Amino acid sequence: MGETDDATAADRRPPVDVVVVDDHPLFTRGLSLLLPGLSGGRVRVVGTTEDASAAAALVRRHHADVAIVDLHMPPPGGTRAIAAIRRADPLVRVVALSGLAEADAAIEALRAGASGFLPKTADPDALVRPLLAVLDGWAVLPEAVLRQLLDEATPSGEQSIADALTADERRLWRLIADGTSTVDIATTLHVSERTTKRLVAHLLRRLDVATRVEAAALAGRVGLGKDSGAPGRETG
Repeated sequence: MGETDDATAADRRPPVDVVVVDDHPLFTRGLSLLLPGLSGGRVRVVGTTEDASAAAALVRRHHADVAIVDLHMPPPGGTRAIAAIRRADPLVRVVALSGLAEADAAIEALRAGASGFLPKTADPDALVRPLLAVLDGWAVLPEAVLRQLLDEATPSGEQSIADALTADERRLWRLIADGTSTVDIATTLHVSERTTKRLVAHLLRRLDVATRVEAAALAGRVGLGKDSGAPGRETG
């Protein structure tokens, strides 16, 4: 088969319809404009939403092949959006995006049903091949995340507490361990201060500790916070 025949065969391949679930309009618009050109017209964005709770309905409405989901969205969040998409249509493949190459976030996304996990720093050109790969049945992870998953041991005892938490709970725990105030946590998580206090109280109960200082100390022992040896500040 010559080059002309190869090109003709590629043109006959069905288009890949993609929906984007992300609360950053500029990023979404960039993907919508760039993916068709970078994929030779094969990958096209057919729908977008900034609301994680609307993701499953969007996928059904457009009969999408792939959903690109930002994990760090306002509640109900990207992980729940992935689970809802997979319940609504088990054939849809999901690629999760995160601003950080976090191994725990990758695990959470894969458990929810994602077929791939990529750092949001990846340029649109780098997304085309993973999108096509997941359609062919591959699971896609950055090498750095894969190595981190393979290198990390699974100690017993207190470490099992961290393993039982969701990615969002571990993110909140890190913020507490770093001494982040309630106001700043609320801003980071895109929730109200009242909701933040409720989330913190729930996390403390799950960790079986009474204060943020104890939670920060426990985070240090399991190596969760940035300053693993120092307890965080007790903040309102």
